[in-house]
Amino acid sequence: MANFEVNGQAFDNDPQVDILMALFDKTFYQSFNTRLIRGEDEPVYLPASAAVPYHQIVFAHGFFSSALHEIAHWCIAGARRRLLEDYGYWYCPDGRDASQQAKFEQVEVRPQAIEWALAVAAGRRFQVSTDNLNGAEPDREGFTRAVRAQLNDYLASGFPPRAQMFIDALRQTFNTSAQALITQAQAA
Repeated sequence: MANFEVNGQAFDNDPQVDILMALFDKTFYQSFNTRLIRGEDEPVYLPASAAVPYHQIVFAHGFFSSALHEIAHWCIAGARRRLLEDYGYWYCPDGRDASQQAKFEQVEVRPQAIEWALAVAAGRRFQVSTDNLNGAEPDREGFTRAVRAQLNDYLASGFPPRAQMFIDALRQTFNTSAQALITQAQAA
């Protein structure tokens, strides 16, 4: 039985989304005044305001993978960026031309490498997102190689501190091994 619809397509709620949200709160709410929020539309980061006294990482449609992606962006956003809506990042929506798509992929390598690590730590499958269904044909294989190379760089030199904290929390909660991430990063 479907619990919600997106553009007329029915989806079941993923019970692990509630676990993910609670784990994020447990890990970061006290120290960073930030909460992970299930959204009903497009994802967005909203800094604290007079109306809502905490920062919000709003992920799309209750999707686990959307939550991980938005968390990954938060993990690399600096203190000043975390005071701006959507961190003040450039974003060009679906329908990008080849030049815009190349720029999009360039800025997405780091967060998607972190998302990959988060997904593996949660026992989930990861797939890169080129996020351009109605625009220039992306080089999915090339982008995947770039994300994997960044993941390997993080494995060699260390993840950003908040990313590492959440990877550790996910591994403990979902009972996954550090070796699983290394194995995926090295896969051809």
